[in-house]
Amino acid sequence: MRNTGATMAVSESIMARRTTLWADLAVLGVAVVWGASYPVAKGALEYMPVLVLLFYRFTLTALLMSAVAFRDLRAACPADLRAGALLGGILSAIFLAETWGVSMTTATNTALIISLCTILTPFLEFGLQRRLPPAGIMCGGVVAVIGVMVLSGGMGALGFGDLLVLCAAGLRAVMVVSTKRLMEGSRLSSAALTAVQAATVAGVILTLLLAQSGPQGLLVSADINGWASVAFLSLFCTVGAFYVQNMAVRRTSPTRVGFLMGTEPLFGFALAWALLSEPATPAALCGAGLIVAGTFLGIASGRQR
Repeated sequence: MRNTGATMAVSESIMARRTTLWADLAVLGVAVVWGASYPVAKGALEYMPVLVLLFYRFTLTALLMSAVAFRDLRAACPADLRAGALLGGILSAIFLAETWGVSMTTATNTALIISLCTILTPFLEFGLQRRLPPAGIMCGGVVAVIGVMVLSGGMGALGFGDLLVLCAAGLRAVMVVSTKRLMEGSRLSSAALTAVQAATVAGVILTLLLAQSGPQGLLVSADINGWASVAFLSLFCTVGAFYVQNMAVRRTSPTRVGFLMGTEPLFGFALAWALLSEPATPAALCGAGLIVAGTFLGIASGRQR
C-alpha cells in the first residue's frame, strides 16, 4: 500500500510539473506575440485613431470569443459575469493607457517600460499578504528595472507617452493579481472570461468614442494593411494571448506569470528593430540583457520558494 501511495504521489508530482511547464511555455508565447503587438499597433495608428483601433480590435475579439464560449456564457452565474466585467474594466484602462502611450512614444520604449509590471506584480501579490517578496524575486525585479532604465536612458528621459505606458504597467500587475483572486474557484471557462472582458472593453471604448465624435467617428478609411493590423491584434494579441493568460494564471502563480511576461520587452525591442528600423544601440542591447537576466532570476527564486 505504501509503494502504491508513493507511486501515486510521484505521478501527481510529475503531472503537476508538466502542467506548470506547459503553462510557463504558453505565457512565454504570449510574451512573443505581445512583443510583436507594439510595432503592429504603431503601424495601425497611422490609419486610425486610438479609440477606433481599440473599438474594432475588441469588438472582433468579443464576437469571436462569444461564439466559441456561447454555452459557457449561457450557463455562467451572475457573480462570475460580474467578476469578468470588473476585469474587463481594468483591461480597458490598460489598453487606453498603453495604446495612447505607444502613439506618443516609440514601440521600443513601450515594450521596455511595460516590463515594469515584472517587479510590480510580486510586490502587489505579496503586499496583499502583508509580506515582502523573497530576496531573489526582489533582486530579479531590481535587475529588470535597471535594464529598463538603461534602455530608456533613465527616468529623466521619460515623456508623457512613456508615463502613460508606465501607468499601463502598474495596471497590468493589478490585472494579473485580480484575475487570480476574482476567478479562483470560478466555473467560468477561460474562453468565456475572455469574451466577457473583450465585450466590456468594446462597450467602454464605444461609449467614449460616441461621446467624443458621435457615430461618424466609427468610419475609417484604412487600406488592407490597416485592417490586417487590426486582425492580427485581435486574433493573436487578444483572442489567443488573453485566452492563454487567463488559462495559465489559474495553473501557476501571478508572480511566475509576471516574470515570464517580463521577457516581452526583449521580443518587442527585437521586432521594433526588425519591422520599424528603430535603433539597436549598445546601451539598448545591454539593457535587454539585464531584463532577461532579472526575469529568469525571479523565476528561479519563485521555483525555489
